Amino acid sequence: MKSASRATISIAVLLLFSTTGCGRMVFAPDKQAAPGMQQQMQTLAQQTQEYQSRAQTLDKDNQELETLLAQSRQQIQLLNDEVTATRQQLKTTTDQLLAQRESNSQLQTKTSALLASVEKRSGAEIRANNSLLKNLTINNIPGATVRQDGDVVRVELAGDGLFVPGSPYLKSGAEQLIQSVAADLRRNFPDQFMGIEGHTDDQPTHSQQFPSNHHLSAAQALTVYNTLIKRGSLPAEQLFVIGHGANHPVVSNATDSGKTRNRRIELVIYPERMAQH
Repeated sequence: MKSASRATISIAVLLLFSTTGCGRMVFAPDKQAAPGMQQQMQTLAQQTQEYQSRAQTLDKDNQELETLLAQSRQQIQLLNDEVTATRQQLKTTTDQLLAQRESNSQLQTKTSALLASVEKRSGAEIRANNSLLKNLTINNIPGATVRQDGDVVRVELAGDGLFVPGSPYLKSGAEQLIQSVAADLRRNFPDQFMGIEGHTDDQPTHSQQFPSNHHLSAAQALTVYNTLIKRGSLPAEQLFVIGHGANHPVVSNATDSGKTRNRRIELVIYPERMAQH
């Protein structure tokens, strides 16, 4: 009887710790469950530490990226400023080039007209004993001299009396000198072609605006040309402009006085006359 009771109790215990659906035992004593739980917690702690380390690394990388981004923005701003400055320089250079092309076009027009006149030349010459030369009063104007050079007349104006040194900018009183000379030329040579020739000494210019003596002499000749036509002293179609640089000195450049003499503007009167309309 006692044996049957013990068997019944054993069956009941088995039923209490069995599953109803799958028929497998799912209960494990506490002594077996504790080590597995501890291992899982250690694994989680290790993973958490790794995540924190990764997060710190990412924060550091993010700070470095923000620093690089700030530096990049600064470099972009500097590049933008350089681009703006370069564009302004390009515009200035383009304007100067257009002005030079316009001057060259005018010079070509004047030269073509002069060549055409030479072909039709009637043989008229300006002689040293020409009565027109006797009527010139230019030799009485300080800073101006006249000389005969073959069949042309050269009116020489001292460059140091006209321009700020090394530039095409007129000094005070220079415009009045140019206008006085032009008035005398217009009275005596109303229809002869006239060249405005710029001359320098042989010293380098040391200028970005005028990198050679040819640039400087041409700019000075253009200044005289603009002064003449601005006031209507001489008609534009009667004039042409040439920059000789240091190619045609009248005296040696070996001395300071020679250099001073060679820095000059010459108004050259040709025997050819403008076409009569």
